[in-house]
Amino acid sequence: MQRTQGYASNTKTFDLIITAMLIALVFVATFFINIRLPITANGGLVHLGTGMLFIASIMFGPKKGAVSGAVGMALFDYLSGWTLWAPFSFVTRGLQGYIVGKIAWSNGRKGTSFAFNLIATIVSVPVMLVGYYICEGILFHNWISPVASITGNIVQNVVGMVIAIPVCTALKRSSIFR
Repeated sequence: MQRTQGYASNTKTFDLIITAMLIALVFVATFFINIRLPITANGGLVHLGTGMLFIASIMFGPKKGAVSGAVGMALFDYLSGWTLWAPFSFVTRGLQGYIVGKIAWSNGRKGTSFAFNLIATIVSVPVMLVGYYICEGILFHNWISPVASITGNIVQNVVGMVIAIPVCTALKRSSIFR
């Protein structure tokens, strides 16, 4: 009995460590690897955090994808001057990570299908677009100006896909993730 409890404790600790590392990966890629776009009044932002959110979701499933996306992106917003956006990022990016992970891990695939990983990321994009459209509409009391951010958000997601899909394909083939 003692051995089983120790194993369960170690598994929970390991899961906690992996989740914390994924949150950090999303945060760091968002915070340090970004380009501010001059396309809207508040400026758009293209960053590699979306790619890391996709990687976390495809490699580790919907729960870790949701937590890493929600906490990592909200933490970025909070610490980088986009504080008002943090609650919206928490919800929007949490949903996006969950959707990607849920589709990529559906029917026991565990993120091993290139086609389902691609479909998962594509299906998640409208959730992000709508989430941030609503966010901007609420923050700026204007439902027209958020349209200008759509292009930058699409670019951000496409860049994330271009990075995440090949990286996940290579990682899933490595002995560590088999």
